[in-house]
Amino acid sequence: MKKNNKWLYLVLIGATTFISCVDDFKFGNDFLEKAPGGTVTKDTVFSNAEYTRQFLTGLYSLQYYGLPFGTNDAFPYMHTGWVGKWENLSDLWHTSWDGQAIQQRYYTGIHNSGYSKRQEKFEYSRMNVWEAVRMAWLLIENIEEVPGMDNAEKQQIVAQAKCIIASRYWDTFRHYGGLPIIKASFLGTEPEYVLPRGTVEETVDFMIELLDEASAVLPWKVSVPANETGRWTKAGAMGLKTSILLFVASPLFNDATPYSNAPPQDAVQNLNVWYGAYKPELWDRCLTACEEFFTELDRNGGYQLQQAVGTRPSDYRLAFRKAYFRLNSPEVLHSTRVQTYEGSRFNSSTYTWHSWQKNNNRMAYNPTQEYVEMFSWADGTPFDWNLAEQENRLDEMFIKRTNDPSKGVELTRDPRLYETAIVNGLPKTLDWSTGNMSGNPYELWVGGYDARQAPDNETGRFATGYTLMKYYLEEDAGNQDTHWSYIRLPEVMLNYAEVLTYKGQLQKAIDLVDEIRVRVGLKGLVESNPEKNLTSNKDALLQEILRERACELGMEDSRFFDMIRYKMKNQFEKHLHRLKITRIDGGGQWFGKDKDSGVPWPEFKYEKLPIGSPTRVWWTDGFDPKWYLSPFQLGELNKGYGLVQNPGW
Repeated sequence: MKKNNKWLYLVLIGATTFISCVDDFKFGNDFLEKAPGGTVTKDTVFSNAEYTRQFLTGLYSLQYYGLPFGTNDAFPYMHTGWVGKWENLSDLWHTSWDGQAIQQRYYTGIHNSGYSKRQEKFEYSRMNVWEAVRMAWLLIENIEEVPGMDNAEKQQIVAQAKCIIASRYWDTFRHYGGLPIIKASFLGTEPEYVLPRGTVEETVDFMIELLDEASAVLPWKVSVPANETGRWTKAGAMGLKTSILLFVASPLFNDATPYSNAPPQDAVQNLNVWYGAYKPELWDRCLTACEEFFTELDRNGGYQLQQAVGTRPSDYRLAFRKAYFRLNSPEVLHSTRVQTYEGSRFNSSTYTWHSWQKNNNRMAYNPTQEYVEMFSWADGTPFDWNLAEQENRLDEMFIKRTNDPSKGVELTRDPRLYETAIVNGLPKTLDWSTGNMSGNPYELWVGGYDARQAPDNETGRFATGYTLMKYYLEEDAGNQDTHWSYIRLPEVMLNYAEVLTYKGQLQKAIDLVDEIRVRVGLKGLVESNPEKNLTSNKDALLQEILRERACELGMEDSRFFDMIRYKMKNQFEKHLHRLKITRIDGGGQWFGKDKDSGVPWPEFKYEKLPIGSPTRVWWTDGFDPKWYLSPFQLGELNKGYGLVQNPGW
């Protein structure tokens, strides 16, 4: 075996074992039962139509699921709680838990190519990427031999497998750049098989070709019960295509100069990490993909923004919750899930997404003050801390207090804020059918029931004065499987708005963004920002679109990659802030003796303070552009098969 094949043998041998003998390891999450009498082999699987269908279902279980859960030892291929989500590296979120690799290695700046498991934010060799790719090619290569299955079904299965390959490449590409292009289910032992690292262009063209081929076969939408959603469709494939092409048209890869001049420069010279020049036609390619998607949407329908059933801020809040969280959401173009482990938020297993977040304050996905200020007032006008302080409106920056029990509290900000972050005074329950809010308010001041001392000592879930609501929902998750919304209609709309802005079609871009804003009760961009001249100021509109992406797609793997693709060095270096809340009357909690004694709604002092612990080395020592892409593991480089390292590592 040639040395340049060793890597393939190691990363794909797991898939070989997975296929050839599954006495103790069933496909995916117990999706495929063994054939009666013993071992499941390739011949067994593809000699039976039902086994082949179940094999495809098992293949779906190897997709990316974006909510950390489990441990590396139990589920080595998942993005685990010990590592943390890379959104904690953006300016929107911050973690206070020192058990997360994001804090241990990235906040401290010690991360390097010599990492081991549980240290890299996306460890490609342990995320089931290559296992999924090989299994998909096995399915494609053997589908014609399956008896009892008509040609139309075979074509559908092949198309779905191609989408899974493309999506797994996309999951990895946005962390590393160009990848080896695998076009068959080989073992890595074939003597003549050479697999160099692909260029950015080759990798992108490979993904797009697969998606185009799948789109030509797949139905636009599949009508199935909510608990059976998750199959790839033409809408999902075309939507993903827009995101890929937007990413590569952006300055990270599409610029006159590479993002880093630091050695080694092999990947730069080989065009593994950029296109080699600025290519305006990449924006044209993205524009065409967006136009094709919306042409198909107009023709076929089937997907739309989730609309509110009333006009209260809580009604808009509920609509947004249903949009991303409900399994049968009309916005979700593709979703993934881990049924037997994460499942419902009431799953009793340890180390689910929900248990990581709540128990022992381990997850600590805390919104920053910068993030909270991105959300406008409830009418759509921008929130400005200094102006609110001058106008004595800080006490209304989350809710409007009222002593009228029939009215409760009024939400004063963009309803998406309350579905993204838990804020002071927010009622804990939102009824899924009526949109009514009820229950005890969150007490996030120093000494309050929920936050206790967290905002003062910067520890735990409320270390920044907030914690996350998105995908968590506290005690109000609706008792359903927690799926991962891989791509939603608003993302494609915002992709389109962004590329329209680049092409000078500003009003059309504004109209798209306004559709998203209106469904949560906000006024349009132009009306809300009269001083920004958004109909003529391209740069100002682009910033509004990026802000809108942050508010709409929080915790959906958007902001970190937006910062990456636009090379936002200054944003990575910006020292972020937290909120300290002090109860002015010195009282303890709203409830207990306070409630019984009739104490009125308390008043608070709000202070915006720099995050002090933990800090990020980027805030003090500057941000090295090498961090835009991840390092390949040193052990892989030393095998000598030709994999070249990303610059700076």
